[in-house]
Amino acid sequence: CWAKLLIDWFRSRCFRMGVWAPPRRLLELAGQSLLQNEALAVAALEELPVELFPPLFTAAFAGRHTHAVKAMVQAWPFACLPLGALMKDHEPHLETFQAALDGLDLLLAEEVRPRRWKLQVLDLRRNAHRDFWTLWCGIKASVCSLLEAEPAQPMQKARRVEAQAGLKPARAPVEVLVDLCLKEDTLDETLSYLLKKAKQRRSLLHLRCQKLRIFTIPVQSIRRILKLVQLDSIQDLEVNCTWKLATLGRFLPHLGRMGNLRRLLLSRVRLLPHTAPAREAHCVRQLTAQFLNLPHLQELSLDSISFLEGRLHQVLRCLKTPLETLCISNCLISESDLTYLSQCPSVSLLKDLGLSGVNLTSLSLEPLQVLIERTSATLQDLDLDECGIMDSQFSALLPSLSRCSQLTTFRFCGNPISMSVLESLLQHTVGLSKLSLVLYPAPLESYEDVRGTLHPGLLAQLHARLRQLLRTSGRASTVWFSSNTCPHCGDEIFYGIWPILCPCYMPA
Repeated sequence: CWAKLLIDWFRSRCFRMGVWAPPRRLLELAGQSLLQNEALAVAALEELPVELFPPLFTAAFAGRHTHAVKAMVQAWPFACLPLGALMKDHEPHLETFQAALDGLDLLLAEEVRPRRWKLQVLDLRRNAHRDFWTLWCGIKASVCSLLEAEPAQPMQKARRVEAQAGLKPARAPVEVLVDLCLKEDTLDETLSYLLKKAKQRRSLLHLRCQKLRIFTIPVQSIRRILKLVQLDSIQDLEVNCTWKLATLGRFLPHLGRMGNLRRLLLSRVRLLPHTAPAREAHCVRQLTAQFLNLPHLQELSLDSISFLEGRLHQVLRCLKTPLETLCISNCLISESDLTYLSQCPSVSLLKDLGLSGVNLTSLSLEPLQVLIERTSATLQDLDLDECGIMDSQFSALLPSLSRCSQLTTFRFCGNPISMSVLESLLQHTVGLSKLSLVLYPAPLESYEDVRGTLHPGLLAQLHARLRQLLRTSGRASTVWFSSNTCPHCGDEIFYGIWPILCPCYMPA
């Protein structure tokens, strides 16, 4: 047929041109020509050159040629089909996406798979392998590993040996890589269809999820979905649900099976006012026990956790390896918590430390000073926003801060600090050559009254003074500083080279 003539011409043309990877425009034209008759395009897949598969699949997917998409998935000659990257550029029609999964389903159902079959991974992640669809073998090594086609002869020989021995060919499972974001009780249709196929082919289709985000969704729905996911594939987990502590307890058995988890964010877990102490203690022990099953955890973020006060030691002592990042935000902690934190073996190599929104006004900051001193050789990012730290407390931290040789970012907004202490801070950090971004609070002297009303003129004068000190020290490009939030609208007011004020300060 004419499709075979086109393929033969394509091969001879590339041979005469002396190129292994033909011009992209030639590939596009060949693909478009084949898809003018979808039935012929499907029939031609057996003899289709490997180089034509990516442009032909792109044209079929974008043009919603469902029959061609389904057939091409079954005949895919590469180890990986990065469908997610294609979906990002071409917002998928539901039926086209379903056709791709149906093709995979038919492939998994076959006792003897197609001669050219090599598909091992269906990648649905939007930001993975984005260069696959524009680059071919011989251009980048990273693409070659995905495109290398399996030699047909050894596969045929293996099947003959299996047939002679009376054995059925082994059917290895196909992995589906996907980042999941669970937001509502009702899932979108594409995810629902994927979960349906994963349930139908559970032994042959392994759903692997590197990043999992959980927002407002009933815990029962979460548990149903996670039964279909290979939990040891999850490396990055965010739980942003307003859960009671007891509700969190129903999720924890799944957390304990995420043995390769590297980052965990747990947010907005609340304790009911009349919870019995014994019940509360049991739930906390249930949570902390799961950390024993997370040997690769490197980043831990706890936000708005109501039961943390007085129990930080229970959480941290169960960690099996040193953390690189620890963020505790908008939580109440006690002085004993801060003391334990300064001594905990799991935080001795921290790169990022965040205590944003943790009220430290009434606490001794000597333990925090010790912690900063302990991590001074590794600490890169320090966040003390909105901690209520006073002049005397902050002054005690300065010697430790001056030793943080790797520090690149320091955030300290929303703390009531005077101009003299800010000047002292600049003097102590002048030797930190890697420090590039500092967010300071506006000095107390720049406010008109106790309500926090900013005086732009005073702020401008104090800012000019600070910038002069920075220029003198050779650090003129490193500083921003911000005021506290506007008392009228709640917006943050920044002042860098020029002020960035909220509308409340703009002339009418």
